[in-house]
Amino acid sequence: MSTQPGQPPRRLPDIEATPFGDSALMLKVATADAEERQSGSRRLREILLDVRPHGLTDVVAGVDSLLVEFDCLAVSHGQLAQTIRLAVAGSGLEHTEPGRAAELFVIPMVVSDTYSPDLPAVAEELGISQEAVLGLLEESELSINLLASAMAPMMGAVRFPGQVSRCKEPRTNVDSGSVMVAGTSAIIQPFPGPSGWKVIGRTPLTVCDIRENPATSYRPGDRVRFRIVPASEWEHLEGQFLRPEGHQDPMTAPDSRKDH
Repeated sequence: MSTQPGQPPRRLPDIEATPFGDSALMLKVATADAEERQSGSRRLREILLDVRPHGLTDVVAGVDSLLVEFDCLAVSHGQLAQTIRLAVAGSGLEHTEPGRAAELFVIPMVVSDTYSPDLPAVAEELGISQEAVLGLLEESELSINLLASAMAPMMGAVRFPGQVSRCKEPRTNVDSGSVMVAGTSAIIQPFPGPSGWKVIGRTPLTVCDIRENPATSYRPGDRVRFRIVPASEWEHLEGQFLRPEGHQDPMTAPDSRKDH
């Protein structure tokens, strides 16, 4: 890597690259700040998909890490790690995607015995009331860290006073729109399916729709706030496609009907 005369060589970014079997590396930005690790991981993924280092076969995103799979006959762990560090040094992890700022999503959520089967257990585990659990969720501005299975938005971190455990026995079928928590993270179930996360509410909005282009309007790095709305709002909001704040029909916005 060349530098201009009189300029010190650019310092390679501090990225932890741990061998993961014969043909994969686990990458993590070396910082104690969780938000910096998460944003750095997102940026690192963008760089790798853009540069496509020799031998790279797949990139799998985690909450604050990346699993990079490669052809072990084409490149070694050390060679790929060095190539990645050079690519990042040339682009910078602090760089954000041009032309698109992080969006804010305000998501209505209905709470009921049917929609919130695990709310009492979550409150008991945290040692606070059910109302306090919901209040902390509403007060938290969450960041979408990654898109999990079926484009589910995985978000952190809810301002809970502790960690929420997963269900001892996962459910075989969780309804679409279910808002679930585990640890201090939250996630929304886009389609019916199994899950071991604890269900504390449900949104009437559609968060993923294959008829839309793209199928989701959110991306990693976007922000989310939840708003508890009465069950009477369900029919009015049901099936509306989730869009960023400011892009929704004013009549479907969660706060638009509070005075009615």
